[in-house]
Amino acid sequence: MEFKHKSVLLEETIEGLRVKPDGIYVDGTLGGAGHALEVCRKLSAKGRFIGIDQDQDAIIAASERLSAFKQATVIRSNYCYMVQELAALGIHKVDGILLDLGVSSYQLDNEERGFTYRVDAPLDMRMDQRQTQTASDIVNNYEEQELYRIIRDYGEDKFARNIAKHIVAARQIKPITTTGELTEIIRESIPVKMQVKSGHPAKRTFQAIRIELNRELDVLRDSLDGMIDILNDGGRICIITFHSLEDRIVKTIFRKNENPCTCPPEFPVCVCGKKSKGKVITRKPILPGEEELAQNPRSKSAKLRIFERVL
Repeated sequence: MEFKHKSVLLEETIEGLRVKPDGIYVDGTLGGAGHALEVCRKLSAKGRFIGIDQDQDAIIAASERLSAFKQATVIRSNYCYMVQELAALGIHKVDGILLDLGVSSYQLDNEERGFTYRVDAPLDMRMDQRQTQTASDIVNNYEEQELYRIIRDYGEDKFARNIAKHIVAARQIKPITTTGELTEIIRESIPVKMQVKSGHPAKRTFQAIRIELNRELDVLRDSLDGMIDILNDGGRICIITFHSLEDRIVKTIFRKNENPCTCPPEFPVCVCGKKSKGKVITRKPILPGEEELAQNPRSKSAKLRIFERVL
């Protein structure tokens, strides 16, 4: 299966990065190299591009697409190791960083990967297939309370308690091994009238399990400060999110880096000594336009936020 992924908010992200021909740019979620290709086209022979992805299929596809660009280096890793991976290349400062979070169209459409609830496939959902734990392990081994917590917190599903209860009851009869089996259990946990109103009943639970398995929110939360620190003066970080949990983390961390002062509001001057690292460029996130929404319905929930480093 060919690695196809339509890059969301492509023009807006490339514009937001303000690519300098001789600069150094990093894409921490390389995918099919849609954004990467546009960055590389803007670089001179002196420029550098580093693409990182944990998915082997993405690495193969992106390496092929970027093979014409001598400036491009492709690394199989998780973006949480970006600072270390760059240091290993002798790079300690960069001019721009890009993250396009969430699951790619290729991962969703490749049935064997088990990301989608639309077909029956093995319960996998690993973004990095070197990882041993799969979605099946979570579904079959987590305590009911833990399942409830992740479906409530990461899926934001108001039927989380009922879904967790049904999963535990079903797995006592036999292990849940496919996406189809899990989808059926979720359907039985949600009132029919609610299923009609709020889209596919399994969507939120699948999202929750995927986030838990791949530690998506922890990785994002733990990585952003370090990325901002390695930006050169005027360097920018552009992040595309696809659900409110990711967006909230990005928004909060960008604001904290802009205004890190922890002094009580009544203090006339700052005494905590925490200095601003830059400025938030997007007071409100940039959203896809009507044309993009018509061409790519999956872009509907995308939000782009941009932060600029100021030394």
